[in-house]
Amino acid sequence: MSAEADFRAVARVERLARRMDSAFRVPLTGIRLGWDSIIGLVPGVGDTIALFPLAYQLHTARSLGAPKSMITRMVLNSGADWLIGLVPIVGDIFDVGFKSNLRNAALLRAYVEQRHSPLNAPERTQ
Repeated sequence: MSAEADFRAVARVERLARRMDSAFRVPLTGIRLGWDSIIGLVPGVGDTIALFPLAYQLHTARSLGAPKSMITRMVLNSGADWLIGLVPIVGDIFDVGFKSNLRNAALLRAYVEQRHSPLNAPERTQ
């Protein structure tokens, strides 16, 4: 893929991450939460349903050629969010602060920026 296509793919992941982790601001506070936090309130299945964006993030990361170490980190971010999210109240509070989708989007953004950095471009010989 071209650099432009890679950055468009990252932008789509970032839009989804913002919806999932910071779409709404709690009035009179600086606290932001998203659909992940709201869905996570549903006992038992909410946190599991909130894992679906991870599948999209992982698919995008793999299609962009992300290294296995980064993909592992993304899975660990979401896995921690899911596991702690299973604990009533504590998990919901953790979910508001941890924001695994935004963390994963940031990892992907950093990877694509580094990959397409002029410093990493192959040198031309004349």
